[in-house]
Amino acid sequence: MGTASDRPPARTGVNGPGPSRHQGAARPGENEALAPTTTPSWWRRALGTLLGCVTALVAALFFPVAGVALGPFLLRPPTRAASLEILMAGARRLVTLERARRSAFFGDRFPEPYQASDRKILRYLAIRSSTGLLCALVVGLLVFGAGLAGLLVYGVVRGTLGWDELLTQALLGGVLLFLDVQGLYSLAALDTRTARACFGPSERELLQRRIDELATSRAAVVAAVDAERRRIERDLHDGVQQRLVALAMLIGRARRGRNPEQADALLRQAHEESQGVLTELREVAWRVYPSALDSLGLEEAIGGIAERGGIPLRIRFEVGAPLPRPVETAAYFVVSESVTNAVKHASASAVSVAVTLDGTRLTVRVEDDGAGGANETGGGLTGLRGRVAALDGALHIHSPLGGPTTITAELPCA
Repeated sequence: MGTASDRPPARTGVNGPGPSRHQGAARPGENEALAPTTTPSWWRRALGTLLGCVTALVAALFFPVAGVALGPFLLRPPTRAASLEILMAGARRLVTLERARRSAFFGDRFPEPYQASDRKILRYLAIRSSTGLLCALVVGLLVFGAGLAGLLVYGVVRGTLGWDELLTQALLGGVLLFLDVQGLYSLAALDTRTARACFGPSERELLQRRIDELATSRAAVVAAVDAERRRIERDLHDGVQQRLVALAMLIGRARRGRNPEQADALLRQAHEESQGVLTELREVAWRVYPSALDSLGLEEAIGGIAERGGIPLRIRFEVGAPLPRPVETAAYFVVSESVTNAVKHASASAVSVAVTLDGTRLTVRVEDDGAGGANETGGGLTGLRGRVAALDGALHIHSPLGGPTTITAELPCA
């Protein structure tokens, strides 16, 4: 679906191969760097931490072993590129192992696809090996302290330990236990931050992405508003203004006419023309902003689209909570523009509209049985994309040649 410039004549006949089914704005959540899918139990995290000590030892041994094995080849320019490729292949396998450990034992999920640079991978392995070995040392001290605590209890049971010595040992052990646990907690937090920086966009990258998204959406809103103004001016100039000129000419002819019957006919024609002008003015005003949104709500406003569409419109409206006014307006224009384009340019015979609220996300889905082949870069769909993106939403368009065309808008309501 699209405007006249949005859709090429019908013909007969993201990364990865083939076209994507849905194309549009970025899906919500795909920029998250690191987020737990579930809350793992403490024993699961403890097991993951112990396994991390083992993988850290493997990573620490990787550098000297690889350096000894590949050092002579890295120094020679003819074999340097191949040697670096072998080195990075081993490093990437270790990073894949660490990524699997974070996902399996800590419930983390990472953005896909995300390709880290070679420098970032080597930096991660260097930090991970050092912190992992330090974590192993802290765990060893914790086990050693537990053994000393057992000996202290044994001495108390046998009566070979005085109360003054017991108090001193308990106080010292408590301080050391606090420092040991705090060290484990800090190392675990450092491991999480390091994984976030390597396996997903860093906080700085996420901030820069957000700035770029806001700048793009702002530019899209400005362009959409400008295009809307041009469309309103064109509707008024080519439609209403021309009809008003014709109305004025009819009234003028009636005033100058000397034949009462001819004047009466001209006045009847002028009256009919005035009714047409009023109807067209209502249509223009409705396209600018539907007053039914304020007085009747989104469901009734979509029903008004069905009355003016001229084709069967099946509506499924499942919204059980009040919607923010900007979300209602955007949802209305998605339905209005899609239905209008289906009627004018897709030769559709039926359109179905589904508006559903799932938690804090409103989904608007419009599907027609028209010819398909919508051009996403056209003015109408570009304007819709900018309107939806301004609310941090996503617009997905699936319009193969021959149809059907499906437009789905996802609008956050929080």
